[in-house]
Amino acid sequence: DRKAEGIIADLSVRENIILAVQAKQGILKKIPMAKQCEIADKYIDLLQIKCASRETLIKQLSGGNQQKLAVARSVAVQPKLLLLNDPTKGVDINSRREIHRILHDCSEQGMGVVLVSSDSEELLSVCNRIYVFYEGKAVDVLTGERRTEENLVRAMIGMTEGDKQ
Repeated sequence: DRKAEGIIADLSVRENIILAVQAKQGILKKIPMAKQCEIADKYIDLLQIKCASRETLIKQLSGGNQQKLAVARSVAVQPKLLLLNDPTKGVDINSRREIHRILHDCSEQGMGVVLVSSDSEELLSVCNRIYVFYEGKAVDVLTGERRTEENLVRAMIGMTEGDKQ
């Protein structure tokens, strides 16, 4: 929930992006303003966040740009594993495409990316391995040629590969 947990509305784009980096570095080791600007500019450019400047208040951005900024903040700390829950829910198609691109880039650079989503199209287009849960249990793992809409839907309703329709 980007509005309740993903952003701090009264802070600028720059401040929102560097929050996690500052927390990781330690609150007593202040990041110099020049470095903050460098980090913010990098992720504004990388995710094509549309804002008047890095000092624009995040609450003035569109929902899609706020969402991209929340992803940027998570990626900026360069974690080994990035866990995202419905990162493109409620965003426009262009923002969705940009978020998917950055997740792919992170994966290509060796970062583990775990995406939780109820959007089957998103899962099939972004993930190379899909774990399907039904009634709290993992019922299937779809990889390679098994990553199809039909197999995904079948697993989502609790049918195994051997079950007939």
